[in-house]
Amino acid sequence: MKFVFDFFPVLAFFIAFKLAADPGQAIYVATAALIVASTIQIAVYWLLYKRFEKMHVITLIAVLIFGSATLLLQDERFIKFKPTIIAWLFALIALSSQFIGKKTLFERMIGLADKSITAPAQVWLRLNLSWVIFFIIAGAANLYVAFHFETDTWVNFRVFGLTALNLIFLLGQLAYLFKHIENPDELGKENS
Repeated sequence: MKFVFDFFPVLAFFIAFKLAADPGQAIYVATAALIVASTIQIAVYWLLYKRFEKMHVITLIAVLIFGSATLLLQDERFIKFKPTIIAWLFALIALSSQFIGKKTLFERMIGLADKSITAPAQVWLRLNLSWVIFFIIAGAANLYVAFHFETDTWVNFRVFGLTALNLIFLLGQLAYLFKHIENPDELGKENS
């Protein structure tokens, strides 16, 4: 359910782009839908949980900045930069987490989901560094597709390509982590 909730703005962007009456204006209609959907997402999350999720806030800020620039200047390049800026920002945050605090970003994220997962520090470091590299590559791939292909191809890549890459990479990360978990038989017992 959380995945659907997190994916809602991207889905709204995609649907608005594909259903736009004027293909020449589709990216602007989709950008407006993305702004509205991202705002709704964060408002609903607040109403349900009385808090904001950092990822939603960062994404909303980027959507507002790049989406507004796209609409005001009628220049689709701004919205095409947004996924790259978000990816590279997360790469910077993940890299910084190795030097700030006692846990890497990935270790903190997994710890929020399941506090019983423990692994050696070098495993967390490798996982975190691989996320840094992944985010850099994903951002570069977005720029390549955005500026070397038609907008329709970029929209499909943004929705399906980047989402699939994220899921595949996450599954690989979890498989690697599971191999290195200390006391895997204890998983979930604390949270039951």
